[in-house]
Amino acid sequence: MEVKLTHPGKMRFRIEARQHVIESDQPLENGGEDLAMTPPELFLASLGSCAAFYAAQYLSSRKLADHGVEVSVTAEKLKDPARMGDFVVKVKSPVSLTEDQRLGIERSVHRCLIHQTLLTVPKIAIEVA
Repeated sequence: MEVKLTHPGKMRFRIEARQHVIESDQPLENGGEDLAMTPPELFLASLGSCAAFYAAQYLSSRKLADHGVEVSVTAEKLKDPARMGDFVVKVKSPVSLTEDQRLGIERSVHRCLIHQTLLTVPKIAIEVA
């Protein structure tokens, strides 16, 4: 997997993956133009969309629903060192679930690649050219 970023100006960054493009920016008070989500918001979006995928896949594979999953993700900004923590992922099913189905969807969402990455500290190498 790879994404490439370029800096068209100010605090905005163009992010490319395969044939897809998104941008990130900063709010006005951080010197940006507030034209796109911030990197931390994109991080939450990544976790949320991964959770939504696993929830939707669970519902679809059991023929319970083929659309309508809603997910919200919150996190707190922590200090020393600066980071995000205390994540809460809320999954709203478009259909009523039994307790077994609710537990099943929860287990499924826990298998999300982003979730699992956060649970195991990854190795990150930084190379400056």
